[in-house]
Amino acid sequence: MEQILLKDRYKLEERLGSGGMAVVYRARDIELERDVAIKVLRERYSGDEEFREQFRQEARAAANLTHPNIVTVHDFGFDRGRLFIVMEYVPGDHLKNLLVRVGHFSIQDTVDIMAQACAGVGYAHRAGLVHCDIKPHNILITPDKRVKVTDFGIARVLATIHPEERAEIVWGSPQYFSPEQAAGLAPSPASDVYSLGVVMYEMLTGQLPFISSSAEELARMHRDMPPPSPRRLNKEIPSTLEQILIKVLSKEPANRYRTADQLGRLLINFASKAAPDQTVRPAPRERPAPVTVPSVTPPQPVPMPGNIPSASTGRDPLDVDWLTILVALIALIAVGGLVPFYLWVFFQFR
Repeated sequence: MEQILLKDRYKLEERLGSGGMAVVYRARDIELERDVAIKVLRERYSGDEEFREQFRQEARAAANLTHPNIVTVHDFGFDRGRLFIVMEYVPGDHLKNLLVRVGHFSIQDTVDIMAQACAGVGYAHRAGLVHCDIKPHNILITPDKRVKVTDFGIARVLATIHPEERAEIVWGSPQYFSPEQAAGLAPSPASDVYSLGVVMYEMLTGQLPFISSSAEELARMHRDMPPPSPRRLNKEIPSTLEQILIKVLSKEPANRYRTADQLGRLLINFASKAAPDQTVRPAPRERPAPVTVPSVTPPQPVPMPGNIPSASTGRDPLDVDWLTILVALIALIAVGGLVPFYLWVFFQFR
């Protein structure tokens, strides 16, 4: 690709992906000599002066987020007619690509990944930010299974949100946004909780709760239709986890968990109290089944003809009775010693 230098500092090196709002590049920060990720907004957004000012405000707020489960924002600016934001470069892949490859995740991996994502989003909620666009594409997984939530580029500062506001432009992704976002209402931390629930549903079942090619129809489904039972799609989902998921996907924000922190604590608690058949801890290495060794009878001598044990004694005639031999030997010596005496008597009385 053409070597582009933004702000005389960031050299774009590789295109990583693109979406409706922006294109993401891997770039080189030539001043600090490190790799970074840069999101360059599309021209139709960059050219709106009001949007540019709001973007600056939100980028400043996002740059103050420092958490191990959030991609750090380093810088932002305007160059070559485009707004851009400079972020921490995270090796690995985003969750959507992993879902495409594996279909669905195990209970253990789902709970672990979602608990980490909740920790990052919950920290943003405590800092006064709503993400507004939680989806698998914005959840990065490193090779060592650390989770990083990214793309706070359209995050909203809670202090600027009026509860009664309505918007003609709906921010967020139709497959994952909350019912209130679908209706153009003001987002809240509970909106992010709903989106986290849609991601968790997809991880556990391998499919989205609502599917349509029309954004309008998806918005209607999120507002009005209950999601299909997760356990009907995956019988391995424990009933306790399904209950958590159904509550997260409630249509009314007040019926959900209020913040991502609350959802994260419930997932951690579920992991610690899971029954043996629902464990989310690493499965112990299976031990090999014990080998049963049959008792072995020592081989018995095979009797040969003419060498059959006595039925009365049960003794083998080849067994040697050394005591009998010794007695016989003594008797022989004794008798042999009397022979000269018998000869002397015979000749005397002859």
